[in-house]
Amino acid sequence: MSGSVFSPAAKEDLLEIVDYIAGRSPDAAERLRDRFLAAVEMLARRPALGHVRHDLVRPELNVRFWPVRRYLIIYRPGPHGIQVVRIPSGYRDIAATLS
Repeated sequence: MSGSVFSPAAKEDLLEIVDYIAGRSPDAAERLRDRFLAAVEMLARRPALGHVRHDLVRPELNVRFWPVRRYLIIYRPGPHGIQVVRIPSGYRDIAATLS
């Protein structure tokens, strides 16, 4: 069985993104949240789908990246699913976000 766990930082990232967008469009915020959750579900079933980016992070961190619009789901695959580590904007300094 595959599942997903969100780190506290990833939960905070998701809430901040949804809250920010909801200030302009609650419907758009709900659609984006649903898109994130659907992507996380898919990645939990097939954790090797994401991209490895050794140019951004050290290999020992064992994280993968999956884009959702202008954001990145950064996750760590495991034997029973994934751990979502962060969900930053793709415009941010990803290496600094993960350090």
